[in-house]
Amino acid sequence: MTKHLFLAAAAVLALAACQPVQQQPQLGPDGNPIPVAYRITPRDQVEIPNRILTEINLLRAQSGLSPVVLSPALAAASTAHARDMAAQNRAWHFGSDGSSPLDRAARFGYTGRLIGENISETYENEIATLSAWMQTRDTRDVIMDPSALEIGIGWLQEPSNKIWWVLNVGG
Repeated sequence: MTKHLFLAAAAVLALAACQPVQQQPQLGPDGNPIPVAYRITPRDQVEIPNRILTEINLLRAQSGLSPVVLSPALAAASTAHARDMAAQNRAWHFGSDGSSPLDRAARFGYTGRLIGENISETYENEIATLSAWMQTRDTRDVIMDPSALEIGIGWLQEPSNKIWWVLNVGG
């Protein structure tokens, strides 16, 4: 009996010693941590549009701008273009069929005025991508346009975890 008790106690101690080791982030040549690829889960797929909407509206409120709402038509145009950019393997504003952002918005039933389209090819989540867009004047101006009323976010994540992001803003 004592032998079994001793073995059980030894097993518990051995398992307790198996705590996960905290690994330090791997650093790149610039000394900054190398980003870990973000994987979009089914839950994220549902939550991403509202997370990006919330963040954009916070940024707009800080500048005294009115909030925007989600547009299903702009989201459909954004998603279609994210898929097309992945198929073309390049982030640019022209579709493989020669379409422009205006063409795609109209094709998906958007009847408002398209203000602009922001695109990205990254391994980062939507908030990091929004942060990068806010650091560049042209893409920030699209998001912060005072006449903006609606947004649509779309993406495609490849098996390699690369994400193609598209944000369309309309007024």
